[in-house]
Amino acid sequence: MSVAIVRFGGSNCDRDAARALDSLDVDADIVWHEDGLPEDVSGVMLPGGFSYGDYLRAGAMAARAPVMADVREAIDDGVPVLGVCNGAQIGCEAGLTPGAFTVNVSARFQCEHVYLRVENADTPWTATYEEGDVLEIPIAHGEGRYVADEETLETLDAEDRVLFRYCDADGNVTAEANPNGSADNVAGLVSRDGQVAVMMPHPERASLPDIGGTDGRGVLRGFV
Repeated sequence: MSVAIVRFGGSNCDRDAARALDSLDVDADIVWHEDGLPEDVSGVMLPGGFSYGDYLRAGAMAARAPVMADVREAIDDGVPVLGVCNGAQIGCEAGLTPGAFTVNVSARFQCEHVYLRVENADTPWTATYEEGDVLEIPIAHGEGRYVADEETLETLDAEDRVLFRYCDADGNVTAEANPNGSADNVAGLVSRDGQVAVMMPHPERASLPDIGGTDGRGVLRGFV
């Protein structure tokens, strides 16, 4: 398995992602966006950070970078793609997944641990969990509020495309457990074909025992 971690100017979680994937015996290489994707890539990760300084909107400029044409071609060839935090913003801005991520209700940057409830365990990204499992994974974002129109939200529910929802430690999905005001407490979702997953919390930061917690390892195992 060879995963290309796409580094844009402003990416800052690419090395975290590489270290986490390496701990799972996944061959991961950081690639500069201007160089495009390697021909033999079998997975793509869009990491967190502040691509292009979050100018215009978070992820908006990176979503229109030439490398994203390579990413779309890879998806057409069956290559799985995971977007985390800024990568999730890029994924939505590029139309790989529906909806958008915008400014937190608090209007401030939030860096803290949150709880997520696994909503659908029947995907490669959640196959190591059980539906209803509660994970503790950190967030670090200022524009993490997921928004979509009612029709899109209903479609996501009907097609079981919500991967995670913000919840409390007991798995209750409540407004109080929602750190950024995301619609329906959505923290992560997949494309219709299940190949592209985007999520705001950072699974790579909850994957190594020596930095506290491994609840996020299952998401990264989705590549395997």
